[in-house]
Amino acid sequence: MDASSTEWPRYALSAPALLVLGGTLWNVLSPREYWGDPMLAAAVVVAGALFSLGYTLATAAAIVLAELALTINDGYFGHPAGTLSLANAVFTALVGLGVNRVIAAHGRRLEAMRSVAEAAQRAVLPAPPSAVGPLAVAAVYKAAQIETLIGGDAYAVQETPYGTRLLIADVRGKGLGAVGVVSVLLGTFREAADTVPGLAGLAGHLERALLREAARREEDVRLEGFVTAVLGEITPDGDRVRLLNCGHPFPYLLEGGRVTPLDPGEPGLPLAMSVLGVPQAEPKDWPFPAGATLLLVTDGVTEARNRSGTFYDPAVRIAGRGPFRRPEEVVAALVSDVGQWTGGPRDDDMAMLAITRLR
Repeated sequence: MDASSTEWPRYALSAPALLVLGGTLWNVLSPREYWGDPMLAAAVVVAGALFSLGYTLATAAAIVLAELALTINDGYFGHPAGTLSLANAVFTALVGLGVNRVIAAHGRRLEAMRSVAEAAQRAVLPAPPSAVGPLAVAAVYKAAQIETLIGGDAYAVQETPYGTRLLIADVRGKGLGAVGVVSVLLGTFREAADTVPGLAGLAGHLERALLREAARREEDVRLEGFVTAVLGEITPDGDRVRLLNCGHPFPYLLEGGRVTPLDPGEPGLPLAMSVLGVPQAEPKDWPFPAGATLLLVTDGVTEARNRSGTFYDPAVRIAGRGPFRRPEEVVAALVSDVGQWTGGPRDDDMAMLAITRLR
């Protein structure tokens, strides 16, 4: 990862050149010699911090050549004052190059750490089956661009005697603690999905497993840890979907160019919060037409902000882009659109699960 890997606005690309030009003109026109040198120094440091090695080298060469031309024009070439001025310019150029190399090395380390974290996440979070009965499935997990810790997003799809059951969840926190909770959550879901009738019963099974896991953790984790989730169940013939929302961003139904939020009205408490004594919400049913796609996301999608601070709304941004024939098309379009919306690094992981009922 080089210093130029971040896409800066076009006007930022011209900043070093403008500083070189401004510093040179100031040196030529000012009543005192070399008053523009601070601008020349700023040019190469800015280039080194923000842009590529080649761009920094060009800026460094420009300030040294500008300083050399000034010393020759002023008759100081070979004079101690001129030599000192040239030496300062070379030193400044070397500082800019050093800044560039340090930032590039730091970027490579961050990229390596992010790759390891994402690989570990994928080991804990395997890809769901691409097809289950009359359903096609696609999922994607994207690590945060400005974080190197492993996140707590999770998803699963499983064919069971009760139909196709699914889960998307977001564990509070990051790091190994979150991965441990994800492991418990997915392991419990895979075991209980085949044997526990009803989504409410399945949620209760997950709740007890998470509370047992929390009991082994430190007190502050027990008090603050929770898991938002959506549990789903699609009938064997695929014509209806039943959802139980546990404090999670609600799913969306994509049909043709329409996007319908499957808002439960009053979502239930997140998992691992039954100690509050509030009863769990009831599951709700929706029709699942042939050709439609059920889209589930984590808050890394719905809380992605643009430069003005506005949250991303899939119901608005994806509407009119269909029809999507495959779930892979849905997640690809969503990943691309979230990237365009944020226009830069994200501060949270995001996971997406799309399930299409084939015609």
